[in-house]
Amino acid sequence: MNAKREKIIIIESDASSAEHLRAAFETAGYDAASFVTTSEGLDAVQHSDADLLIFDAGLREPGARETLAAIRGAVATEKIRIILIVGGTAAERAAALDIGADDSVSRPVDSSELVARVHVQLRARRAEAELRKKVRIAEEGQQIAHTAFEAIAVTEKMASDATKLDRKLTVGVSAVLALAAIMAIIYFGFARSAQKQTQRSNAFIARLEGGLVHQQDLLSQVRKLRGEQVAGTTAPAGKDELKRQAADLKARMSTANSDEVAALQKDLAETNARLKRVEQEGSAAQNLIPMDVQSVCLLHVSVAFRDKQSGRRLHYAGLNSQGDPLEDSDGNPILNLEAGGPEVKVDIFGTGFLAGPGGRVITNRHVAEPWWKNDELKDLTSQGLQAEISLIRAYFPGDSRAFHAEIQQISSETDLATMRVDLQDLKRPLLSIDSQKNAAVSGQPVVLMGYATGLAAILARTDEDAAQKILTKSGGDVSQVLDELARQGLIRPLITQGHIGDVLSDKIVFDAQTTSGGSGGPLFNRDGKVIGVTYAILKGFGGSNFGIPIRFSQPLLTQ
Repeated sequence: MNAKREKIIIIESDASSAEHLRAAFETAGYDAASFVTTSEGLDAVQHSDADLLIFDAGLREPGARETLAAIRGAVATEKIRIILIVGGTAAERAAALDIGADDSVSRPVDSSELVARVHVQLRARRAEAELRKKVRIAEEGQQIAHTAFEAIAVTEKMASDATKLDRKLTVGVSAVLALAAIMAIIYFGFARSAQKQTQRSNAFIARLEGGLVHQQDLLSQVRKLRGEQVAGTTAPAGKDELKRQAADLKARMSTANSDEVAALQKDLAETNARLKRVEQEGSAAQNLIPMDVQSVCLLHVSVAFRDKQSGRRLHYAGLNSQGDPLEDSDGNPILNLEAGGPEVKVDIFGTGFLAGPGGRVITNRHVAEPWWKNDELKDLTSQGLQAEISLIRAYFPGDSRAFHAEIQQISSETDLATMRVDLQDLKRPLLSIDSQKNAAVSGQPVVLMGYATGLAAILARTDEDAAQKILTKSGGDVSQVLDELARQGLIRPLITQGHIGDVLSDKIVFDAQTTSGGSGGPLFNRDGKVIGVTYAILKGFGGSNFGIPIRFSQPLLTQ
């Protein structure tokens, strides 16, 4: 037997728009009726057992506020979901929610977006109805228990010597109490589950949005980077920063008291010494570029999310006419487990380098498994979702192709992993590794390669118009953006220089500049051998960074 179709009433002053929306909802599987006056529409709401109302907030006699008050004030209609059609401003959308609407949409109304919003509202309505049913069952169980207790009291007064009867009643009451307890557990369990689902739909979307390509935000980053650096330069990136530090220390010394001067003089002497070393060793990177840069790849790791209970992947509810995800009234993308729109994915960028036969690449574990020690992704997975790798692609300088990669080994001790890249016919040398304990020496110069700042840094190698064209043509799809950048020969690592500050048993501290996206990059000594793998950075593009001694990768390369 077919389930009853949910009913939607549309009250819209524009007759053609009302009919267009009605047809869209009928196509989507709903029973829909449209009206152009409030009185006709309200009469239909009150007599048709409607599930959802779409109301034009511009209508008067009565207006939106009075209409909502009438619907919410009647027992027969108080549970109906209401979406208001308002003007184009955020203030109008907010006002609609303030007077009691469940959601609001701005004109011009996109029918596909409105259908998606209706899907969300009716799912919530069904969940609430189920919750009320559970509550009613629990209340009925409690009432049975209460009645049983009253029966015990009456029985004790009427037959105090009826021990056997009393025992039977006690057993019966125990059973009823157990049933009531079960009903209460079901109720609270269901309520908690519904609350979790709502939290998941509202709380983590903002985090996921960080993984989407927003053209204007990305272009802003590109402009900033273009002003700060010359893409692909091999000059010592720390030189200007050291000069600024020296100038700042001199300025502070001029106003410092006698107690502070000595400490500032020491800092200035150390800064000048580092600056002198950088200037003297400025040619170190030049010797590495032709030999090793071709073997350092950009890794694009795409993470999807699967519902643990149903096994289905998380999707956007749909896309609007501009190709952006449909959003709720708070500006968050609308998600579901139905394939109405593209899958929700988080795009992670990292660095890897060839170090073993058969396309064996070394990188960080947190690049290969982005959820590892990631509190934000861990929060998502604790809400019923399982993060999983959707795809991994590697891009090598000088080649226009995207190469498929898969995780091979994960270290259980450190933040290291190996991947196997299908190189096809690509010929690239393996980087030379120095795994001796004394390979890293405090004070010695180092050169770092990596794709710091990820996509933005690569786009910064083009002019403003070219970057805009690439992003527009791709429609915001990260893979398409990268493919076009590779085709234009723009994917190559940034190269920075610095010095080792300290060497510990499990880490190398150095000041060669890097930032997000540089994770997994090789750290070279002055002999051109890899002595470490970048794994942790400070905020911003500079400061002290950390690498894992390369010897910790040896067990992964031999397995």
